[in-house]
Amino acid sequence: MTSLTQRGSGLVQRRTEASRSAADKERSLGEEDELASRCADTQDDTGDSKETRLTLMEEVLLLGLKDREGYTSFWNDCISSGLRGCMLIELALRGRLQLEACGMRRKGLLTRKVICKSDAPTGDVLLDEALKHIKDTQPPETVQSWIELLSGETWNPLKLHYQLRNVRERLAKNLVEKGVLTTEKQNFLLFDMTTHPLTNSNIKQRLIKKVQEAVLDKWVNDPHRMDKRLLALIFLAHSSDVLENAFAPLLDDQYELAMKRVRQLLELQPEGESAKPNANELLWAVIAAFTK
Repeated sequence: MTSLTQRGSGLVQRRTEASRSAADKERSLGEEDELASRCADTQDDTGDSKETRLTLMEEVLLLGLKDREGYTSFWNDCISSGLRGCMLIELALRGRLQLEACGMRRKGLLTRKVICKSDAPTGDVLLDEALKHIKDTQPPETVQSWIELLSGETWNPLKLHYQLRNVRERLAKNLVEKGVLTTEKQNFLLFDMTTHPLTNSNIKQRLIKKVQEAVLDKWVNDPHRMDKRLLALIFLAHSSDVLENAFAPLLDDQYELAMKRVRQLLELQPEGESAKPNANELLWAVIAAFTK
């Protein structure tokens, strides 16, 4: 009896230890998932505090804003769609969006639909608004369609509600809250205009330096060895017609080299690049939409 009791006690003990071990493992995996989720929702800009981490949209807008005047060029008609492309890539990098599976017959990037992978809030109002539109839309739309719909560039009056309004103003207010810009009123003869001049030049200079170094000192000649967010920033800044602003301070020979390497990136074939290991297909689909 004693022997049976001891064996039973040992069995219970082993089961208890096994259960505890499984629980610890499950808790550890949960913590890793939570950490990965937090990492996906933040940028890795070394030296930046949480308040000054910028989204792709904010970085592109900041590159386009005139420092003293506090507004983008009146002649820039590319930045609107460029900012919508930034939103799609930002959501993809945060694990919220992906392209539909190819199936047996591989489809082109611009014919595949955008699928909501996770509807977890991002903490950014504009991103969450775009994510809700994409999640609630059936049947799904392509990357090209979403750029047009979110920009309001559609002839279908039934789809005008997809348009994200006052995007530049809302992004500028985000940058005001982060201490990068300030808010002023300027009179332009016939009307008053709210402007957002630069107040924290360090953050913008750090952004410009990051873009310059990516195609000069830290050039790796392989897009898949580049940080995905930085790669997207270069493409979308070019598509938004604001990349020149980052290269303007360069010397002539540096400027020529930088532009040569940007042209190398623009000549890449998104279809082929998206098929390589660890490539983000939606990122390359957005690039294809702007470089087709």
